[in-house]
Amino acid sequence: MKKEKNSKLKIIPLGGLEQIGMNITAFEYEDSIIVVDCGLSFPEDDMLGIDLVVPDITYLKNNLERVKGFFITHGHEDHIGAIPYVLREINVPVYATKLTIGIIEHKLREHNMLTKVKRKVVKYGQHINLGCFRVEFIRTNHSIADAAALAIYSPAGTVVHTGDFKVDYTPVFGGAIDLQRFGELGKKGVLALMCDSTNAERPGHTSSERTVGRTFDNLFADHANSRIIVATFASNVDRVQQIINSAYKYKRKVVVEGRSMVNIISIAAELGYLKIPDNTLIDIEQVRNYPAEQTVLITTGSQGESMAALSRMAANLHKKVTIQPGDTVIFSSNPIPGNEKAVSRVINELSMKGANVIFQDAHVSGHACQEDIKLIYSLVRPKYAIPVHGEYRHLKAQARIAEELGIEKENIFVLSSGDVLELDEKGAAVTGEVPVGDVLVDGLGVGDVGNIVLRDRQHLAEDGIIVVVLTLEAGSGQVLAGPDIVTRGFVYVRGSESLMDEAHQVLEDTVEHCMAKNITDWGKIKTEIKDSLGEFVWRKTKRRPMIMPIIMEV
Repeated sequence: MKKEKNSKLKIIPLGGLEQIGMNITAFEYEDSIIVVDCGLSFPEDDMLGIDLVVPDITYLKNNLERVKGFFITHGHEDHIGAIPYVLREINVPVYATKLTIGIIEHKLREHNMLTKVKRKVVKYGQHINLGCFRVEFIRTNHSIADAAALAIYSPAGTVVHTGDFKVDYTPVFGGAIDLQRFGELGKKGVLALMCDSTNAERPGHTSSERTVGRTFDNLFADHANSRIIVATFASNVDRVQQIINSAYKYKRKVVVEGRSMVNIISIAAELGYLKIPDNTLIDIEQVRNYPAEQTVLITTGSQGESMAALSRMAANLHKKVTIQPGDTVIFSSNPIPGNEKAVSRVINELSMKGANVIFQDAHVSGHACQEDIKLIYSLVRPKYAIPVHGEYRHLKAQARIAEELGIEKENIFVLSSGDVLELDEKGAAVTGEVPVGDVLVDGLGVGDVGNIVLRDRQHLAEDGIIVVVLTLEAGSGQVLAGPDIVTRGFVYVRGSESLMDEAHQVLEDTVEHCMAKNITDWGKIKTEIKDSLGEFVWRKTKRRPMIMPIIMEV
């Protein structure tokens, strides 16, 4: 551990800043690099056809021999989702708590990588030595059990990374956040604090997860005569536990629906994080054997995702569950920024089918509000503040909190992904940047769809395509057939015969003009066709469809 103290620690966020999702940060000291978290994000509306977005890890690939391991704070997709994609290229051990490793193993199994990747289950309070670093796992609370903060010890000083956290004195499972340990670290001296900013704009404290249990009890009592359907995040095992507790208390059977929900519940139950009373859980096939008012459905889709179970029920596409008038549907989550429209569409569809939709007060956040953030700062007393996990406005809100608490303005760093922050006791500064960005996953292809392909998809989606087919005789270059026009997504051909006839005429004139001028170069012919047809279509319709000439030789 003892090294010359002249080197600085580098902190390099490769994703996760100025967005919610895709969290991944590299810590570098001399010849050692460790990485905290490895998450994905979900595609923006303009990423047509894209399934997932994973971080660009060029920097790690370029420094492969120095990367020692990945430390994962908790089992949410925005912190573990990219592991199967990243570890294909950077195969180093993964360290995390028991439930988190359980969820990661399920992911690796799906990608046939279970035997290839080394995994180590870490207990709270345990220290892992890797290269120049020592990493300690500290107990925190979050909307998934087994969340951890990390104390990262380097020769340049100690960095505390909170991971996603809230302060919950009465968690549903496991112990309360280890505030004492944060205080002890603060007494010894902490170089920098990287703290969760998601709720930094919200005043007050975040309520305990247990308050939701009381809400569910009341809702179950109030709706004793209807079937209850609860949509929540699959990963919120404590929420699922409380729904099961209320169901058991009111003698209802529980059905779990939605692939991710079934996966996580089976992992959590197997590892002992979920206690399900005997004869409470039933299979979806058995639902029809019970009266509606004796059943509860726990389902995915609280964010309005189009393929999730609740959205399929709302749109009448679910094979086994039909929404009936009088059903009570409880949304036990808040819309993630950007999902509000999708959620409100599902609520409207459910209401039209006669369901009673409840989306108030059946949720508490998994992230610390302002007073809890202040508590952590006051305990840790860092020299430098580096807000993480949030959009720019959230990071900025936390920077203001840090300043209020007396941290000097020049010691607060609101970074962007890709920034290289170098720091030690003497000073800190952003000294450069590394390549970062979005790698798009479409089906089985990782990174084979880039900006050009997306631009083409956008173009096709907005204006459609016109394909022009032309057959020329080999040697003489005479036109044997065509030009024929095929369109998709441009106009409804049957209603636009005159437009198509005119377009045909334009093409024939263009091809004749090429023949008269003895233009035999296919590239030139294609350009002439594109220009003349493009100009004609714009004049007539004010649209710019993609024009694809295809020339064949016989």
